[in-house]
Amino acid sequence: MIEEFHMFAAIVEHSSMNKAATLLNLSQPALSRKIAKLEEEIGAKLFERVGKRLELTRVGQLTYEYAVNLRKLHRRYMDSVAEYTAAGRTSITIGASLTTLQTTLPDFIKTLNASHPEFDIKAVTGKTHEIVTLVRDNKADIAIVASMIEDSQLHCVPLFDDHLLLVIPTSVTVTHEEPLSIEDLNGLPMILFSKGTWYRKLTDEVFAKYHLQPDVRMEIDSFEAIVRLLHTCRAATLLPHSYMRKQLLADNELVVVPIRELEETKRTTCLIHNDPSDLHPAVRRWISELGQ
Repeated sequence: MIEEFHMFAAIVEHSSMNKAATLLNLSQPALSRKIAKLEEEIGAKLFERVGKRLELTRVGQLTYEYAVNLRKLHRRYMDSVAEYTAAGRTSITIGASLTTLQTTLPDFIKTLNASHPEFDIKAVTGKTHEIVTLVRDNKADIAIVASMIEDSQLHCVPLFDDHLLLVIPTSVTVTHEEPLSIEDLNGLPMILFSKGTWYRKLTDEVFAKYHLQPDVRMEIDSFEAIVRLLHTCRAATLLPHSYMRKQLLADNELVVVPIRELEETKRTTCLIHNDPSDLHPAVRRWISELGQ
């Protein structure tokens, strides 16, 4: 059927059945039969004969627009195939917000490399709004951000839900017989992530919601640095669940203290991308697999 759409577009663009037949290396009767077959499959007339002229019907105009888009899509597909077969590898640029850079991106790239070793991966990082702009401007093919993105131009694929955890060094003794509550964070010495990121905004939302005023000793833009300093400073912190590893806690002499209210601080980490047709076919297929 694609062939018939191509022939139909040629007739429209040359305003002549004879010229189109010559261009397509067909006889006029053969071309007429092709168009008749297309009309039969569509279930509507594409042309009306006015004297010696052929004029498009309304369905014919819609069909021509579809045929043009189909031709562009086919050309883009063939270009992508040619690029892939020529190079044998696919370049992909991944954007990551500061939070996901430290929590999600390393494992994400490791998994992607294992499943698609033909991908040449590059990464860029920044604050969430900066990463969204990079994807929107096609300067990053995809991105991982720690929140749902509502943007009519972008597609958002949920990956997993995350929430905050209270992490303290083993040198800090918890004397409460009852489990800690969110109010116990009030006045607690803490090292927090720097302001301006999803993670810090989420932390500040918790403090505002429960009217808490922790004793903030430091603000640092690195989870790794925070983790290393907790024991020395005898301070606590709030970290995303996705960052926690048993070995990480053991190596830094830390423990997670469960607090029910923190489990409600859910945010969804998502993969975002622009128009799928602008992506390499292999990348599109991989994204489709993620969404299943």
